[in-house]
Amino acid sequence: MGNGHDWSFVIYNSCVCCFHNLPETDRARNCTYRNKRMISNENKEVDMIQGLPLLDFHCHFPVKGDWFPDYAMDAKVDFDTLGSRDHEDTWRKAYNFPKPTPPGTDSEMAELWSKDLLAKGVERMVFVSGGGNERLSRIVSLHPKQFIGFAHHHPDASDAVGQLEHAFSDLGLKGYKLLGPLIDTDLSDKKYFPLWEVCEAYKAPVLIHFGLLGAAGGRPDGQNISPMSIARVTRDFPRVNFVVPHFGCTHIEDLLQLCWTRPNVFVDSSGSNQWIRWMPYRLTLEDVIRKFVETIGPGRLIFATDSSWMPRGFASIYLEEQQKLFRFMGLDDQEMRSVFHDNAARLLGLL
Repeated sequence: MGNGHDWSFVIYNSCVCCFHNLPETDRARNCTYRNKRMISNENKEVDMIQGLPLLDFHCHFPVKGDWFPDYAMDAKVDFDTLGSRDHEDTWRKAYNFPKPTPPGTDSEMAELWSKDLLAKGVERMVFVSGGGNERLSRIVSLHPKQFIGFAHHHPDASDAVGQLEHAFSDLGLKGYKLLGPLIDTDLSDKKYFPLWEVCEAYKAPVLIHFGLLGAAGGRPDGQNISPMSIARVTRDFPRVNFVVPHFGCTHIEDLLQLCWTRPNVFVDSSGSNQWIRWMPYRLTLEDVIRKFVETIGPGRLIFATDSSWMPRGFASIYLEEQQKLFRFMGLDDQEMRSVFHDNAARLLGLL
């Protein structure tokens, strides 16, 4: 436009309209080609974007209290020394995100999330944490056709194997989320084999965070900081599907080598991927996505946003950013559907 503004033009209901710095809900409501799809047994319609059903594979339900109650979380370092930056504030301003508000009751937050997903064209969302397995199961039961939950107890917790079996058989949870940097034993250690055996029996995917934990001020180290820590377990349990989020979160080289040798390793695209800015060489999200499309292909890539807090809700801007990049790389409609819905749906037993 030549006037310094970043205007985005879209087609909506056969008319051309534009938006600039709109709130998340308005951005989603005013973007691209939309048509409706029923959410079965919920008597609700969701507006699909570009005719694609959306399944967000990696989000966190914002509860009062600890999201991962079995984990001893490190205290974050305060960036209040001379010359330091408030990285969180910079990130929020860069994406025009509102400041988080304290969560309400679980039922209140579940209702907000249900409405947010409908407004933004998201069919299903996977909450990989939510204050413990029992609590998250109750939350999911409030909107079972929109919400999916994962077990997220520490693998060294008391009766961790029994807890996992209970989560799958009785609580209706569909996968297992782990925080690699906060687990002191190598994840390929045989003491964890009974956990992977349960996942194999229930065909449940395992999502493991690697790399920096907690962003600025968080934890940059740990026994299981790299995806390579599951090199042996992914070999020993070839029928268990493992998902590495955030494109490996600084450990992209290890992840690519792991994916090259392990067809049961998938990659999710979640979050703003701020780690890319901290690499010692020039790298962009486009570079990262292109490398994974060229190597493992769209069949092992899974869309996710790492959304959590209100009033932001589902981070539509991450969807727009990723959708654009995948399209410009030449993915056709079926490949787009694989990345944004079908790959995750298959891992979860929905297809």
